[in-house]
Amino acid sequence: MLNTLRRPLSTSLRTAPTKFPRARYASASPRYVPPAAKNDVEDRQDRFRKEPPSSPTFYTARSEYYDQLQTLETAIQFSRRSLSSLELLPLPAFARASLPPARPAWRTRLDMAEIFSTKLTTGRYRRVTKLLNQLDEYHRIAQTAGHGALATGIFDIISLFERKNKRQFLEQTQGKRKAVKFDRYGRTLTVGARKTSSAKAWMIPIQSSVSPEESSSKAAAEADVEEEAAPYEAAYATESSIQDPLAPDEASREKVDVTVSTILVNNIPLNEYFRKPHEREQVVRALKLAGVLGAYNIFALCRGGGTSGQAGAVGHAIARGVVAHVPEMEQTLRKAKLLKRDPRMVERKKTGRAKARKAYGWVKR
Repeated sequence: MLNTLRRPLSTSLRTAPTKFPRARYASASPRYVPPAAKNDVEDRQDRFRKEPPSSPTFYTARSEYYDQLQTLETAIQFSRRSLSSLELLPLPAFARASLPPARPAWRTRLDMAEIFSTKLTTGRYRRVTKLLNQLDEYHRIAQTAGHGALATGIFDIISLFERKNKRQFLEQTQGKRKAVKFDRYGRTLTVGARKTSSAKAWMIPIQSSVSPEESSSKAAAEADVEEEAAPYEAAYATESSIQDPLAPDEASREKVDVTVSTILVNNIPLNEYFRKPHEREQVVRALKLAGVLGAYNIFALCRGGGTSGQAGAVGHAIARGVVAHVPEMEQTLRKAKLLKRDPRMVERKKTGRAKARKAYGWVKR
């Protein structure tokens, strides 16, 4: 019965007059093309038959961008092949560390868009700069090895993508840190940071508090005592003809001047403020590496965080102060990674997690 009701309905819909008769035969009739547009399409097809596209990227939406990428990749392959034939690649780790530091000054994303004749997204810009950094590394290798022709060829390519004001840009962004100033007492003030802690450290070299008059009188008194004791020492030497092999020699009997310095943290001695040995070691590590432990009085103020972060902040500030007082130790402390702020921090807790990454236990029922 349902089928009998459907048949007359379908028949009436099939034979019903439509408001737009052309719509019934839209699929069957050919698409209307204006004569002018038809001529343009035919001319374009004829031109492509006679002159095929010069690059396969012609059919992409950003042919200029992909052409430039292909050029950079070709230059990288040629440079890698040339350096490999010169036995400069692969480069050992110690040789790579001796290369001059990279100082890139690439154009901004907006300026780079003019070269590529298209708008660059952040991802495309990063892809371009990654290839340029690879080319810059090959340029530094060739220049250090003394292959001027190869270095010049690579430089001609990467110079097209560098800023016009490269020197000024590098001076502003990668210039030397401001020199630490000394006050009239010879003190330096440096700052350090670690985690959420910050610290300031005042360093002043220890100076002898004995005046020249006192030192001369002290030396004269010591000379008189030595003259009075000379006869007794001679008699003792004649009586004791056999020397004790375990007795210390004359060199070890010389007096060694030991300076006594003070390290105060928030007006509290170092060993009382930082109870843990590794925290105290972190504070004085720069002084030990520079060989100036005990040569400076240090007063530090630290705020924020816990003892671990404060110890790192004070050590960071002291390391900068040591470089100001002993400039020749800068490279040693830099290799020990004491002049750079430690960026490691505790990862924050997330919603729905027990800790930063730990998930709660899953229970089926």
